[in-house]
Amino acid sequence: MEYIMHLNEKPFFMIKSGKKDIEMRLFDEKRQKIKVGDTIEFANRETGQTIETEVVDIHTFENFEKLYSSFDKSRLGYYEDEEAKPEDMAQYYSVPEIEKYGVVGIEVKLK
Repeated sequence: MEYIMHLNEKPFFMIKSGKKDIEMRLFDEKRQKIKVGDTIEFANRETGQTIETEVVDIHTFENFEKLYSSFDKSRLGYYEDEEAKPEDMAQYYSVPEIEKYGVVGIEVKLK
């Protein structure tokens, strides 16, 4: 299967450069369909540029705190001089959504 996901400029270029390989999302009905071997095309929200990746693993967690504690922050899209905070995901997902669905770290590699 092939999926399209939109990203802000920073995470887009971090995936494109190979620095970020875990895309964090809500584990809702849409993300529950994603399987290892699927293709995800990431589209840059600002420029429309796209990159193709292959899903190499799916990591599910109860919440973003557990996801963040399981990976080095650079794999999640943070620079070395940045603080990695699970609360950063609150701008995208509400607590009730996280409690209902849980979260997923989609591990990808460039095609």
